[in-house]
Amino acid sequence: MKSLVFTLALLAALAAPARSGDDMNPSAPTETATFAGGCFWCIEEIFRQQPGVLKVVSGYVGGKTKNPTYREVCGGDTGHAEAVQITFDPHAIAYSDLLAIFWKAHDPTQLNRQGADVGTQYRSAIFTHSEAQAAAAQAAREAENASGRHARPIVTEIVPAAEFYPAEDYHQEYYRNNRRAPYCRAVIQPKLKKLGLEE
Repeated sequence: MKSLVFTLALLAALAAPARSGDDMNPSAPTETATFAGGCFWCIEEIFRQQPGVLKVVSGYVGGKTKNPTYREVCGGDTGHAEAVQITFDPHAIAYSDLLAIFWKAHDPTQLNRQGADVGTQYRSAIFTHSEAQAAAAQAAREAENASGRHARPIVTEIVPAAEFYPAEDYHQEYYRNNRRAPYCRAVIQPKLKKLGLEE
């Protein structure tokens, strides 16, 4: 009798409609944010350490050249900026929180440079992926300008996101893989320390 009941239950289970992937493996939808704030090595690690950030990719955006190389972007003729593209869980970290981190991660008052890194590829920019992001970025820039935290006006541009080209493999997680490199120790570590992040 037990074997008959088991067989009937097994047949019923096999005949039942399959559950969707969402039912079987629920996952929160993700969003994308793209920021340029000088050398992507510097800001990549800052965003990578934020709770709710799932992935950070260094790359090039905002220019005219398709599939640019690092050498081409450094030449200053492609129009691209070094940037990071962030995949995040909006339920764990809000876009407004990422904007707040962005202002602290670099000096948004420097035009086409960050410290010793000079050129349009090092410009400060927010590349928006929706009208909501554009509105949030504009409001955040106005608030940051009025905050009194900066001696000069903010020059960060806010433009719709164009095609993003991931940088070469050796640029990805650069700080994590090169902590002892002179640039990392002299430039990136002080930023992390200032923001209370893991060095």
